[in-house]
Amino acid sequence: MSALLDVQALRGGYGRVEVLRGVDLQVQAGEIVALLGSNGAGKTTLNAIVSGLVPARSGRVTFDGADLTNRHYKEIVEAGLIQVPEGRRIFPNLSVRENLELGAFVRARRRRATNLERVFATFPTLAERVAQKAGTMSGGEQQMLAIGRGLMAEPRLLILDEPSLGLSPLLVEDLFALIGRLHAEGLAVLLVEQNVAQSLAIAQRAVVLENGLQRFAGTPAELLGSSELKRAYLGL
Repeated sequence: MSALLDVQALRGGYGRVEVLRGVDLQVQAGEIVALLGSNGAGKTTLNAIVSGLVPARSGRVTFDGADLTNRHYKEIVEAGLIQVPEGRRIFPNLSVRENLELGAFVRARRRRATNLERVFATFPTLAERVAQKAGTMSGGEQQMLAIGRGLMAEPRLLILDEPSLGLSPLLVEDLFALIGRLHAEGLAVLLVEQNVAQSLAIAQRAVVLENGLQRFAGTPAELLGSSELKRAYLGL
């Protein structure tokens, strides 16, 4: 079975600095893949290239059989590959509703009202604060908004880049429960997280990057079953 997202021999970086040095990664339809590695390993750069925000120097990005390598980010969004970036990047001076509606600007515009109701059903707090300026919300509420904005585009694969960053332990638990529910509904997720234990608890597969190279790809059980891998790449 061909992967929904298939990254082959991807290389890329910034200026003279090459961050990715030939990375392979696959995500199957309906699968959660945990992308792990220390800061500087290349996780965010990989997300940026896949999402069309940074050009690939070589290699290939295929999504549902279509070559999306170095395509405009609008085309990538239209295909259903949606990223919720690190740091949320909501629009602080816009209301909750306005932020959410922007999520459907490129994809699923005609179903914006229906998808808005679905997001409100998933995040009742957002429904209660629909007119509130996003910048006045708490960190956890802003993360809800960022994920909700991503869901407005009807993603086929959702990339979550450090979604638990800055959240309290209780909110982190709620976040991972939400990811589990989205997966149960059939959504594929590429989860980039420093929270290794909880990521591996909900993922079907894990990929570990180190210095721009893939060092491991397999099941969480395989990764956690090797003391050498845990020590070398996860600091466990």
